[in-house]
Amino acid sequence: MQTSFILRRAIQAILPATLLLAACDKDDKPAPPAPDQGRVLISHSAAAANTQVTAFVNDQQVGQLNYGQASGYLNVNTGTAKLRINSGANTVANQDLVVAKDQNYSVFAYSPNATIGSVALLQVPDDLTVPTTGTAKVRIVHLGVGAATPVRLSIPSATPTGAPNDLTTDVAFGTASSFVVVNAGPLSLSVTSAATPRTQVVAVGDGTGAGTATTKTFESGKIYTVVVRGIAGSSVPTVQQPQAVIIQNN
Repeated sequence: MQTSFILRRAIQAILPATLLLAACDKDDKPAPPAPDQGRVLISHSAAAANTQVTAFVNDQQVGQLNYGQASGYLNVNTGTAKLRINSGANTVANQDLVVAKDQNYSVFAYSPNATIGSVALLQVPDDLTVPTTGTAKVRIVHLGVGAATPVRLSIPSATPTGAPNDLTTDVAFGTASSFVVVNAGPLSLSVTSAATPRTQVVAVGDGTGAGTATTKTFESGKIYTVVVRGIAGSSVPTVQQPQAVIIQNN
C-alpha cells in the first residue's frame, strides 16, 4: 500500500513537468522560413483597352488599375508567377513571369495594335541601383501604337537646325531601353524618331502627359521611366493619343 502511494505521488510530481515539456515542444517549433521574393510593378498602358483592369498574380487579385495608372512594387515569390489581366470578367492577357530573388521588374500592359480591347504584356528588369549624388537615371519604354519606330530619348538641340543629344540608342515599339545616367536638375526631354530627318514624336514635358510644362526636375538619386503610350491617328480621342508620361521607380 505504501509503495502504491509513493508511486502515485511520484507520477503526480512528474506529470506537470511532462505536460510543460510537451507544450514547449509544440510552441517552440521553428516557423517555416519566409519564401524568397522579388518585386513587380504593373503599369496599365494599353490605350486600346483604356478601361479599368484587374491584375492577378497566381490567381490572387493584386490591384485594379485605370488606364495610365501604375501599381507600386508588389512582393512576388520567386520562380514562375502567373500574371493575368482581366477586363471585367474577361481575361485579356496572361503571361508567365520569371521572378528572381531580390530582383525588381516592371510589367507593362500595352496594346500591340489599335484593335479595340487588345492587350499584351511586356516584362522588363529594373536596375534600381541608386545613382551617384548629383545624378539620376532614366529610360524609355515605347508603347505608342502607330507612332514612329524606333525612337530615342533625347535632349533637344539648342538651335532649330541642330541635332538632338540622344540619351538612348534606338528603341523599337514594344521594347524598353536600359537606364542611362543624367545630371540631376530640370531637363526638357523629347522622344525623337531615329530616322533622318530627326523629328520629335512627342515631348516629355513635365511627365504628366498634359504637355503643359516643358521641363521636369530630375532629382538626385532618383530613377525614372518615360513611357510612350497611346494610339496615333487624327480620329483618336485626346486621352488615347500618344503622350509621354513618367513613372518614378524609387
